Amino acid sequence: MTGIILTILTALIFPGIILRTKSILSGRKGPGVFQPIYDLKVLLQKDSIFSSTASFIFQIAPTIGLAAIICAMLLIPFANEHAFFDFDSDFVYFSYLLAIGKFFIIISALDTGSGFEGMGANREALFSMLVEPAFFILLATLAMLTGYTSFSDIFTSFYISQSDFVLIFSIIGVYLFVQIAMIENSRFPVDDPKTHLELTMIHEVMILDNSGFDKALIHIASYLKFAVYGSIIYNLLIPSDLNIFLQIILFILIQISFAVLIGLLESFRARNKMSKNPHFILTLTAVSFIAFIIIIIITGKIV
Repeated sequence: MTGIILTILTALIFPGIILRTKSILSGRKGPGVFQPIYDLKVLLQKDSIFSSTASFIFQIAPTIGLAAIICAMLLIPFANEHAFFDFDSDFVYFSYLLAIGKFFIIISALDTGSGFEGMGANREALFSMLVEPAFFILLATLAMLTGYTSFSDIFTSFYISQSDFVLIFSIIGVYLFVQIAMIENSRFPVDDPKTHLELTMIHEVMILDNSGFDKALIHIASYLKFAVYGSIIYNLLIPSDLNIFLQIILFILIQISFAVLIGLLESFRARNKMSKNPHFILTLTAVSFIAFIIIIIITGKIV
Protein backbone atom coordinates (compact mmCIF):
# COMPACT_ATOMS: atom_id res chain seq x y z
CA MET A 1 0.00 0.00 0.00
CA THR A 2 2.93 2.35 0.69
CA GLY A 3 4.13 1.99 -2.89
CA ILE A 4 0.67 2.75 -4.29
CA ILE A 5 0.36 5.95 -2.24
CA LEU A 6 3.87 7.08 -3.21
CA THR A 7 3.21 6.34 -6.89
CA ILE A 8 0.03 8.45 -6.86
CA LEU A 9 1.73 11.35 -5.06
CA THR A 10 4.74 11.39 -7.37
CA ALA A 11 2.48 11.07 -10.43
CA LEU A 12 0.85 14.39 -9.51
CA ILE A 13 4.14 16.31 -9.61
CA PHE A 14 5.80 14.28 -12.39
CA PRO A 15 4.57 16.41 -15.34
CA GLY A 16 5.29 19.63 -13.43
CA ILE A 17 8.92 18.62 -12.90
CA ILE A 18 9.26 17.87 -16.62
CA LEU A 19 7.84 21.30 -17.49
CA ARG A 20 10.08 23.09 -14.99
CA THR A 21 13.16 21.28 -16.29
CA LYS A 22 12.37 22.21 -19.88
CA SER A 23 11.62 25.81 -18.91
CA ILE A 24 14.90 26.25 -17.02
CA LEU A 25 16.96 24.68 -19.80
CA SER A 26 15.34 26.91 -22.43
CA GLY A 27 15.85 30.08 -20.34
CA ARG A 28 12.14 30.73 -19.76
CA LYS A 29 10.30 31.43 -16.55
CA GLY A 30 7.70 28.84 -17.47
CA PRO A 31 4.91 27.31 -15.40
CA GLY A 32 5.35 26.12 -11.81
CA VAL A 33 5.69 22.52 -10.71
CA PHE A 34 2.03 22.40 -9.65
CA GLN A 35 0.61 23.95 -12.85
CA PRO A 36 -0.55 20.57 -14.27
CA ILE A 37 -2.47 19.97 -11.02
CA TYR A 38 -4.21 23.35 -11.39
CA ASP A 39 -5.05 22.46 -15.01
CA LEU A 40 -6.51 19.13 -13.87
CA LYS A 41 -8.61 20.91 -11.25
CA VAL A 42 -10.09 23.18 -13.93
CA LEU A 43 -10.83 20.25 -16.26
CA LEU A 44 -12.41 18.18 -13.48
CA GLN A 45 -14.86 20.99 -12.79
CA LYS A 46 -16.04 21.11 -16.42
CA ASP A 47 -18.62 18.92 -18.09
CA SER A 48 -17.67 16.67 -20.98
CA ILE A 49 -19.07 17.41 -24.42
CA PHE A 50 -19.86 14.48 -26.72
CA SER A 51 -20.25 14.56 -30.47
CA SER A 52 -23.58 13.44 -31.85
CA THR A 53 -21.71 11.05 -34.17
CA ALA A 54 -19.82 9.28 -31.35
CA SER A 55 -21.16 6.19 -29.60
CA PHE A 56 -20.98 5.08 -25.95
CA ILE A 57 -17.43 3.79 -26.59
CA PHE A 58 -16.18 7.36 -26.77
CA GLN A 59 -17.83 8.09 -23.41
CA ILE A 60 -16.46 5.07 -21.51
CA ALA A 61 -12.93 4.96 -23.00
CA PRO A 62 -11.31 7.56 -20.64
CA THR A 63 -12.68 5.76 -17.58
CA ILE A 64 -11.47 2.36 -18.81
CA GLY A 65 -8.06 3.80 -19.67
CA LEU A 66 -7.64 5.18 -16.14
CA ALA A 67 -9.00 2.00 -14.53
CA ALA A 68 -6.51 -0.11 -16.53
CA ILE A 69 -3.48 1.88 -15.35
CA ILE A 70 -4.73 1.83 -11.74
CA CYS A 71 -5.07 -1.97 -11.89
CA ALA A 72 -1.60 -2.23 -13.45
CA MET A 73 -0.21 -0.09 -10.62
CA LEU A 74 -1.45 -2.66 -8.09
CA LEU A 75 0.94 -5.25 -9.58
CA ILE A 76 4.13 -3.28 -8.79
CA PRO A 77 5.85 -4.07 -5.45
CA PHE A 78 7.57 -1.60 -3.15
CA ALA A 79 10.67 -2.40 -1.04
CA ASN A 80 10.13 -5.79 0.64
CA GLU A 81 6.34 -5.45 0.45
CA HIS A 82 4.70 -7.64 -2.16
CA ALA A 83 2.36 -6.06 -4.67
CA PHE A 84 -1.32 -5.73 -3.88
CA PHE A 85 -1.91 -8.46 -6.48
CA ASP A 86 0.87 -11.01 -6.84
CA PHE A 87 0.82 -14.15 -8.99
CA ASP A 88 2.97 -16.02 -11.52
CA SER A 89 3.49 -14.28 -14.87
CA ASP A 90 1.81 -11.11 -13.60
CA PHE A 91 4.08 -9.00 -15.81
CA VAL A 92 2.17 -10.40 -18.81
CA TYR A 93 -1.09 -9.35 -17.15
CA PHE A 94 0.48 -5.92 -16.45
CA SER A 95 1.35 -5.43 -20.10
CA TYR A 96 -2.09 -6.33 -21.34
CA LEU A 97 -3.83 -4.19 -18.77
CA LEU A 98 -1.99 -1.24 -20.30
CA ALA A 99 -2.89 -2.56 -23.74
CA ILE A 100 -6.61 -2.67 -22.85
CA GLY A 101 -6.52 0.97 -21.74
CA LYS A 102 -4.69 2.00 -24.90
CA PHE A 103 -7.05 -0.08 -27.06
CA PHE A 104 -10.11 1.79 -25.80
CA ILE A 105 -8.45 5.18 -26.31
CA ILE A 106 -7.58 4.13 -29.87
CA ILE A 107 -11.08 2.93 -30.76
CA SER A 108 -12.61 6.01 -29.12
CA ALA A 109 -10.50 8.14 -31.49
CA LEU A 110 -11.78 6.07 -34.41
CA ASP A 111 -15.33 6.35 -33.05
CA THR A 112 -15.37 10.11 -33.63
CA GLY A 113 -15.12 9.63 -37.38
CA SER A 114 -12.30 12.19 -37.62
CA GLY A 115 -9.64 11.56 -40.22
CA PHE A 116 -6.99 13.25 -38.08
CA GLU A 117 -7.83 11.22 -35.00
CA GLY A 118 -7.85 8.04 -37.06
CA MET A 119 -4.36 8.91 -38.28
CA GLY A 120 -3.14 9.33 -34.70
CA ALA A 121 -4.83 6.09 -33.63
CA ASN A 122 -3.10 4.24 -36.45
CA ARG A 123 0.31 5.53 -35.37
CA GLU A 124 -0.37 4.79 -31.70
CA ALA A 125 -1.34 1.20 -32.48
CA LEU A 126 1.72 0.67 -34.69
CA PHE A 127 4.24 2.05 -32.21
CA SER A 128 2.69 0.16 -29.29
CA MET A 129 2.92 -3.07 -31.27
CA LEU A 130 6.57 -2.42 -32.18
CA VAL A 131 7.68 -1.62 -28.60
CA GLU A 132 5.96 -4.64 -27.04
CA PRO A 133 8.73 -7.17 -27.93
CA ALA A 134 11.36 -5.01 -26.19
CA PHE A 135 9.29 -5.00 -22.98
CA PHE A 136 8.67 -8.75 -23.01
CA ILE A 137 12.27 -9.68 -23.84
CA LEU A 138 13.47 -7.43 -21.01
CA LEU A 139 11.06 -8.95 -18.49
CA ALA A 140 11.82 -12.46 -19.76
CA THR A 141 15.50 -11.83 -19.09
CA LEU A 142 14.69 -10.70 -15.55
CA ALA A 143 12.57 -13.81 -15.08
CA MET A 144 15.38 -16.02 -16.34
CA LEU A 145 17.93 -14.36 -14.05
CA THR A 146 15.85 -14.79 -10.91
CA GLY A 147 13.84 -17.91 -11.68
CA TYR A 148 10.53 -16.12 -10.97
CA THR A 149 7.81 -14.72 -13.19
CA SER A 150 6.04 -12.25 -10.89
CA PHE A 151 7.14 -8.67 -10.31
CA SER A 152 7.30 -9.10 -6.52
CA ASP A 153 9.50 -12.20 -6.60
CA ILE A 154 11.67 -10.91 -9.45
CA PHE A 155 12.59 -7.65 -7.72
CA THR A 156 12.91 -9.23 -4.25
CA SER A 157 15.43 -11.82 -5.45
CA PHE A 158 17.14 -9.78 -8.18
CA TYR A 159 20.00 -8.48 -6.03
CA ILE A 160 20.31 -11.74 -4.11
CA SER A 161 20.50 -14.32 -6.87
CA GLN A 162 22.66 -12.49 -9.42
CA SER A 163 24.83 -10.08 -7.45
CA ASP A 164 27.70 -10.32 -9.96
CA PHE A 165 25.64 -9.07 -12.89
CA VAL A 166 23.06 -6.71 -11.43
CA LEU A 167 25.00 -3.55 -12.30
CA ILE A 168 25.28 -4.50 -15.97
CA PHE A 169 21.65 -5.47 -16.31
CA SER A 170 20.39 -2.58 -14.18
CA ILE A 171 22.02 -0.07 -16.55
CA ILE A 172 20.62 -1.81 -19.63
CA GLY A 173 17.21 -2.24 -17.99
CA VAL A 174 16.94 1.39 -16.88
CA TYR A 175 17.89 2.63 -20.35
CA LEU A 176 15.27 0.43 -22.02
CA PHE A 177 12.52 1.21 -19.49
CA VAL A 178 13.09 4.95 -19.92
CA GLN A 179 12.80 4.64 -23.70
CA ILE A 180 9.75 2.37 -23.45
CA ALA A 181 8.07 4.79 -21.03
CA MET A 182 8.61 7.69 -23.43
CA ILE A 183 7.19 5.73 -26.37
CA GLU A 184 4.20 4.47 -24.35
CA ASN A 185 3.43 8.07 -23.34
CA SER A 186 4.01 9.44 -26.87
CA ARG A 187 6.94 11.66 -25.94
CA PHE A 188 10.23 12.50 -27.70
CA PRO A 189 11.70 11.34 -30.02
CA VAL A 190 8.51 9.64 -31.22
CA ASP A 191 6.08 12.49 -30.55
CA ASP A 192 6.06 16.07 -29.30
CA PRO A 193 3.26 16.44 -26.70
CA LYS A 194 3.16 20.21 -27.21
CA THR A 195 2.98 20.30 -30.99
CA HIS A 196 -0.02 21.82 -32.76
CA LEU A 197 0.84 20.45 -36.19
CA GLU A 198 -1.79 17.74 -36.63
CA LEU A 199 0.09 15.91 -39.36
CA THR A 200 2.86 15.03 -36.88
CA MET A 201 0.74 14.47 -33.75
CA ILE A 202 -0.01 11.10 -32.16
CA HIS A 203 -1.51 11.11 -28.68
CA GLU A 204 -2.74 14.70 -28.64
CA VAL A 205 -4.54 14.35 -31.96
CA MET A 206 -6.32 11.24 -30.63
CA ILE A 207 -7.95 13.20 -27.81
CA LEU A 208 -8.92 16.34 -29.75
CA ASP A 209 -12.62 15.63 -29.20
CA ASN A 210 -12.26 14.88 -25.49
CA SER A 211 -13.03 17.69 -23.11
CA GLY A 212 -13.66 18.56 -19.48
CA PHE A 213 -13.83 15.70 -16.99
CA ASP A 214 -12.99 13.01 -19.56
CA LYS A 215 -9.87 14.82 -20.74
CA ALA A 216 -8.74 15.13 -17.10
CA LEU A 217 -9.06 11.34 -16.73
CA ILE A 218 -6.88 10.82 -19.80
CA HIS A 219 -4.19 13.16 -18.42
CA ILE A 220 -4.30 11.48 -15.01
CA ALA A 221 -3.82 8.08 -16.65
CA SER A 222 -0.80 9.43 -18.55
CA TYR A 223 0.75 10.84 -15.36
CA LEU A 224 0.18 7.55 -13.52
CA LYS A 225 1.72 5.56 -16.36
CA PHE A 226 4.95 7.57 -16.10
CA ALA A 227 5.03 7.06 -12.32
CA VAL A 228 4.41 3.31 -12.72
CA TYR A 229 7.38 2.99 -15.04
CA GLY A 230 9.36 5.05 -12.52
CA SER A 231 8.36 2.49 -9.87
CA ILE A 232 9.68 -0.33 -12.04
CA ILE A 233 12.97 1.54 -12.52
CA TYR A 234 13.16 2.09 -8.76
CA ASN A 235 12.70 -1.64 -8.10
CA LEU A 236 15.40 -2.40 -10.64
CA LEU A 237 17.91 -0.04 -9.01
CA ILE A 238 17.30 -0.36 -5.25
CA PRO A 239 17.66 -3.60 -3.20
CA SER A 240 14.45 -4.52 -1.39
CA ASP A 241 16.07 -5.17 2.02
CA LEU A 242 16.93 -1.55 2.90
CA ASN A 243 15.31 0.41 5.74
CA ILE A 244 11.72 1.41 4.86
CA PHE A 245 12.31 5.12 5.50
CA LEU A 246 15.39 5.07 3.28
CA GLN A 247 13.33 3.24 0.64
CA ILE A 248 10.69 6.00 0.69
CA ILE A 249 13.33 8.73 0.30
CA LEU A 250 15.07 6.85 -2.54
CA PHE A 251 11.74 6.20 -4.26
CA ILE A 252 10.91 9.92 -4.32
CA LEU A 253 14.43 10.83 -5.46
CA ILE A 254 14.37 8.30 -8.29
CA GLN A 255 10.94 9.48 -9.47
CA ILE A 256 12.15 13.10 -9.44
CA SER A 257 15.35 12.09 -11.25
CA PHE A 258 13.28 10.19 -13.82
CA ALA A 259 11.12 13.27 -14.46
CA VAL A 260 14.21 15.50 -14.73
CA LEU A 261 15.75 13.01 -17.17
CA ILE A 262 12.62 13.14 -19.34
CA GLY A 263 12.85 16.93 -19.32
CA LEU A 264 16.53 16.81 -20.28
CA LEU A 265 15.93 14.37 -23.12
CA GLU A 266 13.04 16.42 -24.47
CA SER A 267 15.11 19.61 -24.30
CA PHE A 268 18.09 18.30 -26.25
CA ARG A 269 16.55 15.61 -28.40
CA ALA A 270 14.97 16.28 -31.78
CA ARG A 271 11.76 14.57 -32.75
CA ASN A 272 12.26 11.82 -35.31
CA LYS A 273 10.74 12.00 -38.73
CA MET A 274 7.62 9.85 -38.63
CA SER A 275 9.15 7.35 -41.06
CA LYS A 276 12.15 6.90 -38.74
CA ASN A 277 10.13 6.00 -35.64
CA PRO A 278 9.64 2.28 -36.46
CA HIS A 279 13.41 1.91 -36.94
CA PHE A 280 14.10 3.59 -33.61
CA ILE A 281 11.57 1.44 -31.74
CA LEU A 282 12.81 -1.79 -33.31
CA THR A 283 16.33 -0.81 -32.26
CA LEU A 284 15.17 -1.04 -28.64
CA THR A 285 13.99 -4.60 -29.30
CA ALA A 286 17.39 -5.40 -30.79
CA VAL A 287 19.16 -3.94 -27.73
CA SER A 288 16.96 -5.93 -25.35
CA PHE A 289 17.57 -9.12 -27.37
CA ILE A 290 21.35 -8.56 -27.33
CA ALA A 291 21.15 -8.00 -23.57
CA PHE A 292 19.19 -11.25 -23.28
CA ILE A 293 21.88 -13.19 -25.17
CA ILE A 294 24.73 -11.58 -23.20
CA ILE A 295 23.06 -12.34 -19.86
CA ILE A 296 22.43 -16.01 -20.64
CA ILE A 297 26.06 -16.36 -21.77
CA ILE A 298 27.70 -14.68 -18.75
CA THR A 299 25.44 -16.55 -16.34
CA GLY A 300 26.41 -19.87 -17.91
CA LYS A 301 22.91 -20.76 -19.06
CA ILE A 302 24.19 -21.35 -22.59
CA VAL A 303 27.57 -22.62 -23.75
